Amino acid sequence: MRIARTAAVLSGLAFTALAAAVPAAAAPAPGGAQPAIIDGSNADSLHAAARMFAGGQEICSATIIAPDWILTARHCTQGADGQDITFHVGDLDQTKGTEVKATSVHESPDADISLVQIDQQVQTDYAPLGSEGDVKVGDEAQVFGWGATCTDKPEIECQSQLLKVAKVSVNSVDCPDGAAGVSVCADRGDGITAGGDSGGPMYANGKQVGVASTSDRQSYTAYINITQYRDWISSVAGV
Repeated sequence: MRIARTAAVLSGLAFTALAAAVPAAAAPAPGGAQPAIIDGSNADSLHAAARMFAGGQEICSATIIAPDWILTARHCTQGADGQDITFHVGDLDQTKGTEVKATSVHESPDADISLVQIDQQVQTDYAPLGSEGDVKVGDEAQVFGWGATCTDKPEIECQSQLLKVAKVSVNSVDCPDGAAGVSVCADRGDGITAGGDSGGPMYANGKQVGVASTSDRQSYTAYINITQYRDWISSVAGV
């Protein structure tokens, strides 16, 4: 099934986007292996997370924000390269849960975020989207994803089967992101995002405030500050 798409032009990347490439993975980060999101821990709650696939291949993370709407990164939907987009929802294990299919993709013209409408309504807890002021410099935020747990081999070979979470420290709420858009930037806490965590959520003060966009996979990550794009999200998805 071909899915409808509203197009946007992706700007050049300033540092590495987090999607797990299909079918090959991004090159390992410099500096060799890091202990096995990298480090962090297994999540004990979904926090409305969904695992994204393109042509059946795991590629990104995402969140359910309404019964039939999923929020992810724009470079994830563009990275699907015309293949069918599906999601696994409802389970911490990315190989389980209910499979839902994309029927339309709406890519932001201003930021590295996409909204994907799916073919059925999902009955679950939906991600509570933050508003301006819900994230501040100095906040400890939580980031979630099924991405790589290694930097010493192709990241597609070490995607986490179980949803992981890491704590990061917010150092800016209006930093530029090489993948386009205003971001929440954060320093590594007990872990850091890697390939495959793209599109996954950042939570601060109980609200989703970011969508994973870029990272150096070692010490620094940038999440599109969705509190700055609520008007666009509301105009498309009604939330």
